[in-house]
Amino acid sequence: MSIPQSPTLAKVAKGDLCTGCGLCAGIGQGAITMETVAPGYTRPRQIAPITPALENTIKTACPGSVVGPWTEAPHRHPYWGPYYQSLTGYATDPKVRYAGSSGGGITSLALFALETGLVDRVLHVLPDPAHPTRNVMAWSDRPEDVITGAGSRYAPSSPLGQIEEALADGRRFVFIGKPCDVAALRQLATVDARVDQQIPLMLSFYCAGIPSHAAADKVIRAMGLEPEKVTSFRYRGNGWPGLTIARTDDGQQGEMRYAESWGKHLSGQVQYRCKICPDGVGGAADIACADAWYGDDGGYPQFEEQDGRSLIMSRTARGDALLRKAIEAGRVAVEPLDVNDIDHMQPGQTRRKRVLIARLAAAMVTFQPRPVMDGLDIGLASKRAGMQEKLKNFVGSVRRIVTNRRH
Repeated sequence: MSIPQSPTLAKVAKGDLCTGCGLCAGIGQGAITMETVAPGYTRPRQIAPITPALENTIKTACPGSVVGPWTEAPHRHPYWGPYYQSLTGYATDPKVRYAGSSGGGITSLALFALETGLVDRVLHVLPDPAHPTRNVMAWSDRPEDVITGAGSRYAPSSPLGQIEEALADGRRFVFIGKPCDVAALRQLATVDARVDQQIPLMLSFYCAGIPSHAAADKVIRAMGLEPEKVTSFRYRGNGWPGLTIARTDDGQQGEMRYAESWGKHLSGQVQYRCKICPDGVGGAADIACADAWYGDDGGYPQFEEQDGRSLIMSRTARGDALLRKAIEAGRVAVEPLDVNDIDHMQPGQTRRKRVLIARLAAAMVTFQPRPVMDGLDIGLASKRAGMQEKLKNFVGSVRRIVTNRRH
């Protein structure tokens, strides 16, 4: 006897709209599990019927179904979202600055929230000991454990896969996740008051998309190593941007610069949902951080190894309050940043946002489902793209959809 399938999950699957966040499984009362599917993305599988109430919650909060609108703030930019302050900065603790992928901004703020008693623990990503290129979620209540988790992890993760257990526990925590993960939490908060009560700080980062596990294997092979022999793998961190480093069980080590690992291997296998993301900048977070890349003479980011520098944007009143306290306490050193200068630090984000309307139009004319994306300034951003650029993205998106080559 077949199991009645969730209409929301079926729609998300049809449109290839899953982000892999794990929310549906996290609130699914055992009816939904997360599994890895080829070429290495995390996807839900329904194994039991769900109630109408649960279906409604999934429909409300799943980022493949709806991307919630940006919150209100004193300032707003169609690319860079709502904000109170736009800054560059870095963690004043040299260990934190070095361990982080940029200037250690997220790690430093999470540590400050923990050490000042705002929260009891931090939910963040760590490498999977059994599969070093993959991720597992971890709870940390000690500063040294939070620092251990610093550094970008360019692989699928499902940080909301145990969200019900986290909320039922009752302790307050910092949540560190991708923009889509935070957006899902904000939507969940509209139907579950515990989210705002127990997660006083949501931290996110600029995200260019999630590569598959196969992409990480491609990096390892390009180093001349065999993926199945790798016992340690670091995507970034320990410097800025930090080298990609793999170590094997027989003592071999491979290294690769960020421009090659991301630019030539990982970015080419980003999942489809990320290519139509309306908020890769963490617009729903309390504070969002990113790489504040220095530009070359032509304005394109440089990836030379140097001391890390974070882009820091406070987006909510409570996020801004914590950031100001951290600055006053000397935990982060900052300088004001003209929001228009971010265009040169993060050109990939500007390109995706301004052509997004063309990619969504391609989904519409090919009768593919799309998430609801109201209140995210998609129309305003599209005005910054020329007709030729939008037409090129429209045609290319249609071709990839009809030939089933979205990734």
